[in-house]
Amino acid sequence: MATKDYYNLLGVDKNASKEEIKKAFYKLAAKYHPDKKGGDEAKFKEVNEAYQVLSDEKKRKEYDTYGQTFNGQGPQAGGFGGFGGGFDASDFANMQFDFGDLGDIFGDMFGGASPFGGQSRAKRGRDISLELDVTFNESIFGTERNVLISKVSTCKTCTGTGAKKGTKMKTCTTCNGQGKIHEVKKTFMGNFQSVRNCDICRGVGKVPEEKCHDCRGNGVVSSREEINIKVPAGISNGEMMRMSQMGEAVAGGTTGDLYVKINVQSHKVWKREGTDLSITHEIKLSDALLGAKHTIEGLDGKIEIDIPVGATHGEILRVRGRGVPHIHEKNKRGDVLVKLSIAMPKKLSKKAMAFIEGLKEEGL
Repeated sequence: MATKDYYNLLGVDKNASKEEIKKAFYKLAAKYHPDKKGGDEAKFKEVNEAYQVLSDEKKRKEYDTYGQTFNGQGPQAGGFGGFGGGFDASDFANMQFDFGDLGDIFGDMFGGASPFGGQSRAKRGRDISLELDVTFNESIFGTERNVLISKVSTCKTCTGTGAKKGTKMKTCTTCNGQGKIHEVKKTFMGNFQSVRNCDICRGVGKVPEEKCHDCRGNGVVSSREEINIKVPAGISNGEMMRMSQMGEAVAGGTTGDLYVKINVQSHKVWKREGTDLSITHEIKLSDALLGAKHTIEGLDGKIEIDIPVGATHGEILRVRGRGVPHIHEKNKRGDVLVKLSIAMPKKLSKKAMAFIEGLKEEGL
């Protein structure tokens, strides 16, 4: 009887579907394959054996029932030489799931190229991020900031070519001007032809006759650069701004992006509720009873409000079009919400007491 727990080897539940089993196997096979740096042949054999059994309905049923499979001569398990279970390279292309780290694994195994003959993925500079503190008012109406950051940038002297100014470029002898290197890789799925960018010319096909002194032929340099950041009106606390190709440069590739996280300082009086601005406004009892006109100081000027006759504590008055500007719709703003708070007098004069007694007699 088999002593190995095939489900545990693949890291799946006993009720796992065929697709889940296949997905788990592909991930582990790529991880442990002996041809890969850091691979484990023993582990690879084990997961291959487990997959051959669990991917076959008959074998899986026998394994679930007896703890082993039979071929007339005792327990049967897959060997290292093949995959069995109907496995072929086309299964990889037909699978619909996120490969995740497999891209990096294939990068190690195939020199950065697709195992199915595709071209290598284009180089891309590193994304960088920073946090920017703005006031409440700045978040509502927008602002601009100049920020000094350290990053890898395209060399301004040679504009990224790596060549000394005034000199010519010559054909790369490593790739014969093709910019690509063709290789045949032996993998667990057979032999594959891969294509990758030439490391010497970085896929351009030409190299400088004389290297740029500032970047030493690399085309990029480490520098401190002042970046202008335009914070749009109506931005929210914690929102992330993406500035395309403002990240770090890479030789022979595209520049990464800059991500700016906005931290909005709180306001002593005003609060934000989506695209509305809210404030608590205290009024006298007499104003609540008789009504009144009040002026409050808004973020962009004075706001006139009408206190209705018989206003109640906690009642909300809406002033349209004086709130937060819509970040994606110009000339459109939210509203101002004024929450009324009635200040009850702690002491009353005899005249006031008499007046209230009169109201009481009238049932008010």
